[in-house]
Amino acid sequence: MRHYESWGRFPKVHYKAVKQIYWRHEPVSFEDDTPTLPVGQCRSYGDVCLNEDGIILDATHLSRLITFDTQSGILRCEAGMTLEDILDVIVPRGWFLPVTPGTKYITVGGAIANDIHGKNHHRAGTFGRHVTRFELLRSNGEQLICSPEENVDLFRATIGGLGLTGLILWAEFKLIPIETAMIDVEKIRFSNLDEFFEVSGDSDRDYEYTVAWVDCLAKGEHMGRGIFMRGNHATGAYPLTPDHHQNLAVPVDFPNFVLNPLSMKLFNEAYYNIQRQKQVNTITHYDPFFYPLDAVKQWNRIYGSRGFLQYQCVTPPDNQRHTIGNIIERIARSGNASFLAVLKEFGDVSSPGLLSFPRPGVTLTLDIPFQGNKTLRLLDELDNVVRKAGGALYPAKDARMSPDNFKAFYPQWQELSRYIDPHFSSSFWRRVTRE
Repeated sequence: MRHYESWGRFPKVHYKAVKQIYWRHEPVSFEDDTPTLPVGQCRSYGDVCLNEDGIILDATHLSRLITFDTQSGILRCEAGMTLEDILDVIVPRGWFLPVTPGTKYITVGGAIANDIHGKNHHRAGTFGRHVTRFELLRSNGEQLICSPEENVDLFRATIGGLGLTGLILWAEFKLIPIETAMIDVEKIRFSNLDEFFEVSGDSDRDYEYTVAWVDCLAKGEHMGRGIFMRGNHATGAYPLTPDHHQNLAVPVDFPNFVLNPLSMKLFNEAYYNIQRQKQVNTITHYDPFFYPLDAVKQWNRIYGSRGFLQYQCVTPPDNQRHTIGNIIERIARSGNASFLAVLKEFGDVSSPGLLSFPRPGVTLTLDIPFQGNKTLRLLDELDNVVRKAGGALYPAKDARMSPDNFKAFYPQWQELSRYIDPHFSSSFWRRVTRE
């Protein structure tokens, strides 16, 4: 029996019932007094995929390919189809996803609901920008085709709408052409935050994909040091084959004491120094480049039974060096650091989504072991830094931001409220919109 929890495994919730959706044409009943939420693979880190004391609509069985035009690259599939299954179909035919996050184990419906972004945001924007249309089931039985030309308001509200506007039955989106399954990668070791911004600024023009791992425990002149990765789809005599290697797995929860300041400091030191040269060029398959953590199944168990909180913020270009430096300094002082810290500059490519997270600036992503009030106090402190800078947090990663901060980060939340289906809700939405 499937256990429905977020990938961060915090908070813990109970459900009133789970309803499985097997066919997109079957009727779905809704209870008047119980909030409903559609879910896919539950790879969101916080509570946007949770519905405490409510009803879960499990849409993972809606996983069929409907049409794929191999000439234009337009693909239509049911909303429960995963990116992994799509890649298995499209890569051998010379196509790739227009935007992909750091895991391929998410559904298309989830990609739209959270308006995911990836390493190519500075070029391609968010996933929602490439969606041409979808069908939305409302609780009153209406099945509406939504696109930039039809039911436009619902189209905008559903992209980044956190699954609250209805159940997406199928979606259609544009792919990008590729010649091979390989990525031409360049890894650059940078010694501090100033150098990161130099390398990043030099990379956006010539590289489709850019991202950096950052050592959040380094201090002083080495604060913000890390490894910058940039790449393009490779050309030449390489195969067009998806990756089917056997994944490792974490069979049990790690003891909570395993992740401590010392172990994380040792990991960060080793990861930074494993690349001795300033610059390394390689050709690698797309799978380890885009999805390194997918190589380990249930890697979230490394954080133990208490789980972890992922924290992703974006800060605007004005004074971004100072703001990110301030955040990293506070994390280093706290000792409650992350060995999975990612830094990237977003572009100015706008999304059609009403509540979309990415915006011009720098985004920092952290995985922080949950240590109770100590962790919550640290993240509240970081929220204040982000808010003063005019930034925002990513709802798909959040499990604890305050209603006041959410409304400041997303003043358009009231406009979204007009399009939320009256039978749909989530633990996240009730938490951040309460008075």
